Amino acid sequence: MKKLVIAYSGGLDTSYCAVSLSKEYDVHAVSVNTGGFTQEEIKQIESNAYKMGVSTYKNIDAVATFYQKVVKYLIFGNVLKNNSYPLSVSAERIIQAIEIIEYAKSIDAEYIAHGSTGAGNDQVRFDMIFQTLAPNIKIITPIRDEKLTRQQEIDYLKENGIEASWEKAKYSVNKGLWGTSVGGEETLTSEKPLPSEAYPSQLEKEGEEKVIITFKNGEFVALNGEENIPEVNIEKLNDIASAYAIGRDIHVGDTIVGIKGRVGFEAAAALITVKAHHLLEKHTLTKWQLQHKEYLSSFYGMHLHEGQYLDPVMRNIESFLQSSQDMVTGDVIVTLKPYHFSLDGIKSEHDLMSAKFGSYGEENKAWTADDAKGFIKILGNQNKIYQQVNS
Repeated sequence: MKKLVIAYSGGLDTSYCAVSLSKEYDVHAVSVNTGGFTQEEIKQIESNAYKMGVSTYKNIDAVATFYQKVVKYLIFGNVLKNNSYPLSVSAERIIQAIEIIEYAKSIDAEYIAHGSTGAGNDQVRFDMIFQTLAPNIKIITPIRDEKLTRQQEIDYLKENGIEASWEKAKYSVNKGLWGTSVGGEETLTSEKPLPSEAYPSQLEKEGEEKVIITFKNGEFVALNGEENIPEVNIEKLNDIASAYAIGRDIHVGDTIVGIKGRVGFEAAAALITVKAHHLLEKHTLTKWQLQHKEYLSSFYGMHLHEGQYLDPVMRNIESFLQSSQDMVTGDVIVTLKPYHFSLDGIKSEHDLMSAKFGSYGEENKAWTADDAKGFIKILGNQNKIYQQVNS
């Protein structure tokens, strides 16, 4: 039988794929942990995979890879799609696809499969990565190709002796290092909010709590003075902030296939980290650095969301973002409160608000009144000429 690798999550779609494809191929199941999985959950996924008839199962720990290759640049760029969504799931899919195709190549698989439907973004992300990195490996997508309904998948699995509770949960939750997506019947319409109980983290703390986030060259290197690698600091911050039910919102955006989509999310650590980093940049970068970073970061987030991660322009933008972080070092003080947070301020030796040059709106120490008058006269010269010529 020909060797096939399947991107396996353990849900209904990938379970159907595993069972049906095992009749024709030597199936090797792979899942990629980009955050959010416990060891118990991984063991359960492995156990279920073997029940579906796969030959082998492998879980790839890619949390550090996810941070180094993607999340780091989302922080550098302060990327929030449509000014709200930190690209939690779309960013994960890129790394998952890369890890899966590299594994398929390492075991000389001739085929690779995933359980995406024909109506969403993931089919584009997976296919584009797969066909770019391994054009000789054929992509198989049973759910998309056969246009299967959930009930048809459930009936097939029962016919093949796979008994489980496949009834769709009221809310679908996808958890990762950079946030958790939440989908439900409310997100299929335009007017309804998700109820509080739909979010995975509920309010456990009242009052306020201050945290100090330390950045070094743009990277999250310490939380409350305790140093650790950035991905661990992100997880720790999320544990603290989620107790205040921070980071809830609903993202509305344009899908790759051209329709509007709506999804809830909870991303306490991602939102706090991005906003804290941006505040530190406002103090430590020049006006032109901030301006050019803004549109390049927007392009970076859009290309990532749409599966264009492997285009060389992404490496070009990453180089720019990396170089912009040389002076982004310091502490950001954040106050956590029920359902929201506030940025108190920063401390940095690179703070361009240095008092030795003067205080905004109060006094200056670097120029005279005549210097100011001359500067303003020249600054407004072109506007003055335009108005006189054209009035």
